[in-house]
Amino acid sequence: MATVLSPPEERILLQDVSWETYQSLLVDQRDRSVPRLSYDGGLLEIMSPSGEHEEVNDRFKYLVLAIAEELDLDLRTFGSKTFKRADLAKGFEPDSCFYIQNLAGISDTIDPDLSLHPPPDIVVEIDLTHPSLDKFPIYAQTGVPEVWIYSGQRVFIHLLHEGVYKESETSKALKGVTATDLTRFINEAPQMKLREWLRSVRHWARSL
Repeated sequence: MATVLSPPEERILLQDVSWETYQSLLVDQRDRSVPRLSYDGGLLEIMSPSGEHEEVNDRFKYLVLAIAEELDLDLRTFGSKTFKRADLAKGFEPDSCFYIQNLAGISDTIDPDLSLHPPPDIVVEIDLTHPSLDKFPIYAQTGVPEVWIYSGQRVFIHLLHEGVYKESETSKALKGVTATDLTRFINEAPQMKLREWLRSVRHWARSL
């Protein structure tokens, strides 16, 4: 039987792109999950995720939802929704994002606006290939408290402190959860059936 390989994710970085052009592209791509656009003062990254990328992303969503349920935490997730700040000339579409501590700040909306509402508490970025645009300045200036980066081998947690991200072993939004825990579960997922994997996640999370 032939093996069908998923095409790798593609990233294109454009320079000297105006905010108006970025806005026009967002309108053209409205209601589409791909490609994902990130904008930083004239730099525009266009990213088309691979099948592997999307499968890993789904596992992160399942993982966070299962942990939050066992910790008795309410949350809202907005997937790869577009977040932008015209005054900062910055915009991003994460792989996944979650509101937990900032949940009360978006109780009046189904479409958070960074000019009116707080940012997500956790943003997840999956970097199976080397990213062409450093997104930390975008996240820092828009005030995202916590960023998880998955390199294809490890999960790294970065917490915002005085405008700069510092690597941390532990999550701020999900107390007791470590980068080591996240790495283990994400890397175990491909070898397990989904229901078995979720069962193991929930069993572990109850111990927290």
